[in-house]
Amino acid sequence: MGFVGDTVDSIKSLQIRQVLTQGVSLGMIVTSALIIWKALMCITGSESPVVVVLSGSMEPGFKRGDILFLHMSKDPIRTGEIVVFNVDVHERGDTGEVDVLTKGDNNYGDDRLLYAHGQLWLQRHHIMGRAVGFLPYVGWVTIIMTEKPIIKYILIGALGLLVITSKE
Repeated sequence: MGFVGDTVDSIKSLQIRQVLTQGVSLGMIVTSALIIWKALMCITGSESPVVVVLSGSMEPGFKRGDILFLHMSKDPIRTGEIVVFNVDVHERGDTGEVDVLTKGDNNYGDDRLLYAHGQLWLQRHHIMGRAVGFLPYVGWVTIIMTEKPIIKYILIGALGLLVITSKE
């Protein structure tokens, strides 16, 4: 009958107990991942403790596809530190914070074009964290799945088939 026919037959033969077991297992995996992420947020003080470099603006220090590990402490941000920022469109009044201007090593000018419209400086609440470590090239998985969504769907489908056929 072939691989597809065998897979369809195995799906039809699943019993309710098997489906519930797989659902609970999937729920535990997702819950565990969320707990680990939240724990990392608490430990690092960063809203996003792990980020992927999406452009070449940080070269030669970090290349596109590198994963950065972030930490955010209460220490003031100093010149030359590598920071990751997230710009929101909500502006605060004068808070007495120090203004920050960022520039990627591989950019000719500053990063003001990446800021919100009309924004000239970053404040501390825009900074997601300081880079404290990195893994080279590992983030390419994320970039590929974002830029070519069909690959993401093929991988999800293959994993689903793997789970279904492994229960036989």
